[in-house]
Amino acid sequence: MSKSSARSSTNTPTRKIAVFCGSRPGVGAEHVTLAHDFGEAMAARGSGLVYGASGTGVMDAVARGVLRGGASVTGVVPYDLREREKSFEVQGEVFVVRNMHERKALMYRLSDAFAVLPGGIGTLDELMEVATWNQLGFHRKPLVLVNRDGFYDPLVRLLDHLVDQGFLAPDERALIGETADVQHALDLLGCRRAPVGALTD
Repeated sequence: MSKSSARSSTNTPTRKIAVFCGSRPGVGAEHVTLAHDFGEAMAARGSGLVYGASGTGVMDAVARGVLRGGASVTGVVPYDLREREKSFEVQGEVFVVRNMHERKALMYRLSDAFAVLPGGIGTLDELMEVATWNQLGFHRKPLVLVNRDGFYDPLVRLLDHLVDQGFLAPDERALIGETADVQHALDLLGCRRAPVGALTD
């Protein structure tokens, strides 16, 4: 594993949040807007970002939001995906690993909690793996779907269906939080709110 460093914030985050999301922007601007807003909200609470080190799509937007707010950004990317995901263009600290398994393992180790924004198969893979680790007790770290505009409604229905069919216990289902609200998501992830007046002169 190698590490490169471009620019990193001097702020010390109270928590590091891994954000799973797409390296594509999706259809419409709302997914990118949500990601940027979520990144800025994270930074306002002093929370650093751990993500897949992509310079494109939803991933890039959340990183830009965090950097705009002055918090730290840590990216993890497999060597063979650096060019495809434009990782040479990202700012912050970047770890280059050998494969996807190492990428996920390092992201999980570096993070205190996990947020899921819009994304594709890779995002769902990361979500389910983290949820499984929580279910099996390998770790117990908060996990939240940021379900703006019903993006993850089909997945939520599937999870509830698994409970109904006896393949997932209700307490295990509860390990995957869900909210449409950015601030509520950060509350669920254990990110401390800034004291009133702390951001003013």
